[in-house]
Formats: sequence, structure tokens, C-alpha cells
Amino acid sequence: MPKQVRAEVTRASILRGAAEVFDRYGYAATTLSDVIAQSGVTKGALYFHFSSKEDLAKAVVEEQHMLSVQPSRDWLQHEGQGLESIIRLSIGLATQLLDDVVVRAGIRLTLEQGTFGVLQADPYREWVGVIEQLMDRAVEEGDVRTNIDTAALARFVVGAFTGVQLLSEVFTGRDDLLRRVQDMWEILLPSLVTPRKLPHFRRIASLAESNG
Repeated sequence: MPKQVRAEVTRASILRGAAEVFDRYGYAATTLSDVIAQSGVTKGALYFHFSSKEDLAKAVVEEQHMLSVQPSRDWLQHEGQGLESIIRLSIGLATQLLDDVVVRAGIRLTLEQGTFGVLQADPYREWVGVIEQLMDRAVEEGDVRTNIDTAALARFVVGAFTGVQLLSEVFTGRDDLLRRVQDMWEILLPSLVTPRKLPHFRRIASLAESNG
């Protein structure tokens, strides 16, 4: 195996192992020894790629952000309905949280980031920006009421999802996350869309529970 490829494989193994440990214990309780043991690499290999636990945590957050935000960028290029895209994005992120340890760890570290001395707003800022653009599209399409402040609504949707997934983790270990995402939309949709279009978007939101 070429040296560069081997280095990339080692780095990926470290990131995966770190994600598993951060997801299990959180930032404060995780040690680099835990990461080394979980990753199956040497101490030298870890320090070759990452200078500290903080550096490693930032890398996990960056990897998670890439995995989670790319679908939203794809939806922006998609010709589909704006509001439907937002609902499907929320279901997709919830599914990632259930299925992908890197996403779980990255989300946890983002919520804990004050613990390691960094307050990084970019992950939230990009999500808010994407949702706002899709909400603007939904208004233009006549699916969302025209008197709604889409910037404020985007911040609210991102905040609501963040709270929903956090409470789901605390109460059930995220076993009910997809159902809670559906509940979130059941509460939000009547204030966003006209009564005539409400059944359609409720059907889209119900896909969350069927995915579970």
C-alpha cells in the first residue's frame, strides 16, 4: 500500500475510533489512551495526525459537518419543493444520528464545544443559511405563508431540531427520535402552510416514523 494511502487509512481509523469514544463518553471523559485503544493504532501514529485531544475533537466535528451538510447542499441544487426539502433534510439528519457514529459524535461535540475552549458557530450558521434559502423557495412556491420572516424561521427550525434530538437522547437514547421529528413538524406545519396544503406536508413528515 502506498505511504500516502496508508496514512489516509490510519487517519480515518483514528477519526472513527475517536468518534466512537467521544460518542460514548463525551469530550471531558475521553482520553487519548481510549482513542488509541479503540482505533488500534500506536501513540506515535495518533500524534502524527493530531496534536491534541482538542485537535482530534475539531476534526471529528469537521467530518460530521461534511457528512451532514452535503445532503443539504444537494437539496439546494435540487428542483424539488423548498418545504418538502427541509422536512426530508430533518428526517435524513435524524437517520444519520441513528446510523452513523461520526455524526452522533460530531453533534455531541458541537453541543459540548465550550468544554474544549472553542465556540464554533459555523455548523449551525450553515444549516440556518440552507434552511432560510429553502424557506424562501417555499414562499415563492406558495407553500409557506408570505408574512413569515424566513430568517427567523430558519433559526427556529434549527433550534427546534437541536432540542428535539437532545431530549430524545436523554429520554430514550434516541429510540424515539424519528417519531419526535414527526411531532415537531406536526406542531410547526399548521402555522406555516395553508389549510389546503397541510395534508400534503403532513404526509411528508409522516415519512419520519415510517423510516423508523
